Amino acid sequence: MESLATFFLVLIVICAIAALMTRDLLAAVVIFGAFSFFSALYFAILGALDVAFTEAAVGAVITTVFFVTAIFRTIRRTKE
Repeated sequence: MESLATFFLVLIVICAIAALMTRDLLAAVVIFGAFSFFSALYFAILGALDVAFTEAAVGAVITTVFFVTAIFRTIRRTKE
């Protein structure tokens, strides 16, 4: 169980670094959604099911939808 938790922590760190390194805003939002999903799985492994459910609903779904909607109303790529 501890190795699975460590695996998800590594995935969370990789997603955080990838979201910071990408220049495409839509890709950053998708990576952020994956970050929230892995966070929800990590909380579920730790036994905090209420926190995991809230993270999955708010972080991985609602926030991602809001960000994608905002990106489609603005410029998608950052200026070099």
